[in-house]
Amino acid sequence: MKMATRQAGEAVILDVSGDIDLQSSPDLRKALLASLKDSSGVVLNLIRVRYIDSSGIASLVEGWQEAKNLQHRLVLFGLTEVARNVLKLTHLLKLFEVYETESEALSAFSRGEARNSKSETRP
Repeated sequence: MKMATRQAGEAVILDVSGDIDLQSSPDLRKALLASLKDSSGVVLNLIRVRYIDSSGIASLVEGWQEAKNLQHRLVLFGLTEVARNVLKLTHLLKLFEVYETESEALSAFSRGEARNSKSETRP
């Protein structure tokens, strides 16, 4: 797994690529928690994530919990079919605020609009 961060207004965009698994999930967790403390929220780019296992899901959930505790936002976009299916199978897809594209995610973030994925039209 590789990660890169960039700033977009008040949000930090965390670009993730590769596999999020037992070996790499601690790095994702650390980056998510640090970014949430240093900004008003994180926009997580998952377009290039090929695989995510239960430890990766646990890191996302911990990030969501920290965002909620800090009253910040954690926004996901670009879920691959694999990532979307894992979140759907674990009944966690509805927990996260999910958008298809970076521009949609950033636009909603800047307007302060929160949407969880149960309102998405995509199956």
